[in-house]
Amino acid sequence: MTSISRRRLMFTATGLVAAAAAPRMAFAQAAAGPFKLDPLAYPANALEPHIDAKTMEIHHDRHHQAFVTNLNNFAKDNPQIAGKPVGEVLGNLGAVPDAIRTGVRNNMGGHANHTMFWQIMGPNGGKPEGALLAAIDSDLGGMEKLQADFNAAGGRVFGSGWVFVTVSKDGKLAIETRPNQDNPMMDGKRALLGNDVWEHAYYLNYQNRRADYLKAWWNTVNWKAVGERYAAAKAGTLDV
Repeated sequence: MTSISRRRLMFTATGLVAAAAAPRMAFAQAAAGPFKLDPLAYPANALEPHIDAKTMEIHHDRHHQAFVTNLNNFAKDNPQIAGKPVGEVLGNLGAVPDAIRTGVRNNMGGHANHTMFWQIMGPNGGKPEGALLAAIDSDLGGMEKLQADFNAAGGRVFGSGWVFVTVSKDGKLAIETRPNQDNPMMDGKRALLGNDVWEHAYYLNYQNRRADYLKAWWNTVNWKAVGERYAAAKAGTLDV
């Protein structure tokens, strides 16, 4: 091989590597601003076989990142949306300028929902205990009934949305659903835990079998984290 051919091959290979890296680099640059996407606290493959690594990577790195990028774009001309807690903005969407209200509702709701989602999952999630278990027993009829009712509610969501266990200011639990990226904070409540039933959350592994995904998802719940959220909700300090 001539030196010219070797040089051309080297430049071509370098170009291919750069092209492959370019989307992630551009994506990270577009995210600059007051809103941030925290990295996962566990490896992307940590929830397998229940949620596969590729789904986790696409869901976190692309879908969630898109909400953050859009919020940062809104914040360029409307810095007030980043100057208040997320719960305060979502709880008073009427105060958001008309021109960006729908965008803030969708993207800030998506950011809040997904931030919660990553936090309440993890490997070796244990079981609910203490005050949380007592609330599940008294308000939701115990773990078996909670899972059955939660899965049924998630299965009834038409199109895209979320199924939540919400917690009120007095610590009472309820199973509720929301369309699209709406969040319980829009109704003055907090999400104790929730499952994403948009197809991007499960389609690579489960295709149209949402019921199978909902059932398997319980194996990924980090009950220690959920217990901490419950305590924070009762103390009035739970953010998203």
